[in-house]
Amino acid sequence: MLNDADRRILRQLQSEPEASIADLAQRCNLSSAACWRRLEKLQSNGIVGAQEVLIDWRVLGYSVEVSLRITLDKTQANAFDAFIAAARLVPEVLEIQTFLGRVDVRLSIIARDMSHYQQIYRSSILPLPHIADIEALMHVARIKQDEQLPI
Repeated sequence: MLNDADRRILRQLQSEPEASIADLAQRCNLSSAACWRRLEKLQSNGIVGAQEVLIDWRVLGYSVEVSLRITLDKTQANAFDAFIAAARLVPEVLEIQTFLGRVDVRLSIIARDMSHYQQIYRSSILPLPHIADIEALMHVARIKQDEQLPI
């Protein structure tokens, strides 16, 4: 599916996504036109998605990150859908993941400090529908955060 030129483009995009087409082409030993066509093909095939802006929430004053492992009351037919729809509305929820097993959902939540977290927990998390159990894990350090693929 991918040839060597496509792999070079993907490796370079992962290391410097803000590079111009001309810079990307030069680093991949391609002409700008060929690089642009290949990148367009990678995008149209869904391999490369939209570029995103990453905002460092710590710089904006959020110093607490908590991971909540939630078990839902699965006796309700719409427990997952209702819970996820409501959790999406909580602005401090950065990530929602679902699992198979004892834990059904994991929420990643940010707060300015512990007092703010406590306020979010009481006013926005506890009222979420169909919660049977919650386990909170306080993030201490992020050791590795790398979304680059070994291409």
